[in-house]
Amino acid sequence: MNEEHEVLTYADFGVAVREVAQTIVDDDFVPDIIMCIARGGLPFGGALGYALDIKQITEMNVEFYTGVDERLPAPVLLPPSPQPHDLKGLKVLIADDVSDTGTTLRFTQDFLRQYAAETRTAVIYEKSHTKLNADYVWRYTDRWIDFPWSVLPPVTRRVAVTDATA
Repeated sequence: MNEEHEVLTYADFGVAVREVAQTIVDDDFVPDIIMCIARGGLPFGGALGYALDIKQITEMNVEFYTGVDERLPAPVLLPPSPQPHDLKGLKVLIADDVSDTGTTLRFTQDFLRQYAAETRTAVIYEKSHTKLNADYVWRYTDRWIDFPWSVLPPVTRRVAVTDATA
């Protein structure tokens, strides 16, 4: 195990979802919709939807990270973007995998606050240097996090190996 990395297993992910969902319920927050920040927030937001019995789940694709600890100067909202009239007056739970700098969460929350009645944030991990403390957090770490859905390289087409002597 790499001591410099926080490793989230799928089993721990299941525990994280249930514990965060319980915290949200205990806080008496009943969101109308879950807004997942793509891509890292999609697994967490979808699982929270099941745990909280919320069927209205959508996403915002916000690009900020370009590599390991490499970022754009500012977050960029990629299309398609949420339709403001679909969010008017709703209580929105914003789900992401981590609040590292907090920039992506703040960008998303600022966008949604223009339309939604209320927004709250939920993350699996939060780092101490974040500029936005999430409302609901499973664990705190300052290590790089290996998420089970992103730790392996993308799947590519296999190249057939031919026998050169045939």
